[in-house]
Amino acid sequence: MDKLRRVLSGREDNEELGLTAQVLDASTLSYSTRVKWFVICFAGGILCSILGTALLFLPSGLKLFAVFYTLGNIAALASTCFLMGPLKQLKRMFEPTRLIATIVVLLCLVLTLCSVFWWGKKGLAIIFCILQFLAMTWYSISYIPFARDAVIKCFTTCLS
Repeated sequence: MDKLRRVLSGREDNEELGLTAQVLDASTLSYSTRVKWFVICFAGGILCSILGTALLFLPSGLKLFAVFYTLGNIAALASTCFLMGPLKQLKRMFEPTRLIATIVVLLCLVLTLCSVFWWGKKGLAIIFCILQFLAMTWYSISYIPFARDAVIKCFTTCLS
């Protein structure tokens, strides 16, 4: 359990911390608080996405759907900041293995809102929400070792 805590807090390699690192580490959230806020933020993200889907069937529901679905994905992305810290999260997001997935996710988040509010294209908003889902899925499985390879192999086998 201590190894897991060290990995999530970003101290997996450095057992000896300097004075500055010790002061900064002393002011961070405890492990149980991090896990609680991760669960709260992630559950809030799922709730926003479900609520957005339910609001889709209202008369002006597409705008609400796009906003709540996008907020849900942002909350789900932000929830992992509680586990590993915001700086480590940003560093891991922009690692070469998931750089393209990160850019596509962020681009789809912005384009979904742009298509609803500025361009007024409902069909485009739905397409960007679908792309948002696919990009978030691809981004999320990048954290599971060999998961992308397994998904590619599965689709290759199914399509050939």
